[in-house]
Amino acid sequence: MVTDHGPDPDIDSARSPVPPAAEFAFSALSPATFLDRAAAAFAGRIAVIDGSRSFTYTEFHDRVQRLTAVIEQLGVGPGDRVAALCANSHVMLELHSAAPAHGSVLVPLNVRLSEPELIYILEHSGASVLVSTVEFADRARAVGEAVGIRVVIGGSADGSDEYERLLADAGAPIRRDTGERGLLAINYTSGTTGRPKGVMYHHRGAYLQSVAMAYHSGLGPGSKYLWTLPMFHCDGWCFTWAVIAAGGTSVCLRSIDTGLIWRHLVDDDVTHFSAAPTVLTMIAEDPSAARLDRVVQAATGGAPPSPALLARMAGLGIEITHLYGMTETFGPIVVNQWQPEWDDATDEVRAVRKARQGIGNIVAGRVRVVSDEGGDVAADGETIGELVVRGNNVMLGYYRDPEATAAATLDGWLRTGDLAVMHPDGYVEIRDRSKDVIISGGENIASVEVERVLDSHPDVVESAVVGRPDERWGEVPIAYVSVRAGASLTAEGLVEFARKTLARFKVPKEIVFAELPKTSTGKIQKNVLRGGGASS
Repeated sequence: MVTDHGPDPDIDSARSPVPPAAEFAFSALSPATFLDRAAAAFAGRIAVIDGSRSFTYTEFHDRVQRLTAVIEQLGVGPGDRVAALCANSHVMLELHSAAPAHGSVLVPLNVRLSEPELIYILEHSGASVLVSTVEFADRARAVGEAVGIRVVIGGSADGSDEYERLLADAGAPIRRDTGERGLLAINYTSGTTGRPKGVMYHHRGAYLQSVAMAYHSGLGPGSKYLWTLPMFHCDGWCFTWAVIAAGGTSVCLRSIDTGLIWRHLVDDDVTHFSAAPTVLTMIAEDPSAARLDRVVQAATGGAPPSPALLARMAGLGIEITHLYGMTETFGPIVVNQWQPEWDDATDEVRAVRKARQGIGNIVAGRVRVVSDEGGDVAADGETIGELVVRGNNVMLGYYRDPEATAAATLDGWLRTGDLAVMHPDGYVEIRDRSKDVIISGGENIASVEVERVLDSHPDVVESAVVGRPDERWGEVPIAYVSVRAGASLTAEGLVEFARKTLARFKVPKEIVFAELPKTSTGKIQKNVLRGGGASS
């Protein structure tokens, strides 16, 4: 029996309100600080390899310091926008560390956009200056002139360009603390359903997401990260900072060349890379493809990799980690955290497990799958709902678009627009984009399910399934398919193959053999296919 003797004055005093934190208790989180530490801890290690040029961490840190001064000398103040139209290069990496240190806001531009699209983003973001690498110099000058901003060209092979001259003449470094919740970057969405939206990143989110990517990828001082992923895409999933945080080496790849990728993998001891499943397929199909003498870690997202692709990559010595994210979540917010007990499962079971998106990454908040009413669906692996997320690695909102921010919000959670199930073990599995679900005769058809069956055919490289309007059924599934060179596969033969696995209403009503249109990150552009835009 416990006797209550009344208040204890000593305990009461111990429970008094916590006093304000001492000045030394906290510092703002910003990815700009990673390079300061790396320059001290890994001074002589190679930070960046870009063609024939390479820089140690000491040299890279000095260049970034100089770039902060250059940005200031170009008339860019705190909070002003610095746009970047750059290939994967030392220039783009330097901008990713310099802009947040300077206190300006980076606006990475998709290098595949047209001039009108680039002009829209430059005007919408209010960019003060545009930095471009030599590959895009003509386009950069044209759009810069159209909006009336200064253009600086860099990244030449021999370093004989204006960017290098400005660095050589730079003044004292500029360092500002804009606060961890301050605006770090504006990343624009692909705009497949209208004008691109500006996704606002904050320093805190970029710092934490970088830590998560380094952790989940197993990056360390001996890592060599090959830049197959565009650095402009979600700030390179924050690997632009994660590799620096780990003291690894960034190996720049200015364009997707699968032969060159294999040369890097074989000759340069690359340990990590990231790529969409379509790019993985291209890598596996390259004539140079051969089993490596070590295991290389590859992160993939954008679409679930098929079991057939996972098996092919494993046979080449490339271990795949499946991630899920979006521009609004700094890249991957969900990771397929592999469990040791799955190692002994059959190849088929392992492939099914690996194709799931997984669980929130180490810095993410809880991820949920909810019904139309906003409640959690049953964790049975069958009940479909919408995936919603929240947490430290989620955007501030859409720049100059409060209506879009409100539309993406559900009871304090970010709506992803992706339909998913929650498995009993807490792992989520995306079934489809809500806009990609085909409703035929009142039945829902998940395009991902049909694509997985088609992709399992030995002559199929990749496929994409979309809905086509139909008077009788509302919509019917149409498949666009890329086949291997020399294959004799016919549309009728592929339909018969699909019928062995799929319900009749899910079988494509038409097979179109074509080259599939893709975004700069390798994602298949289903919006183009819905309009009939595929080259045969």
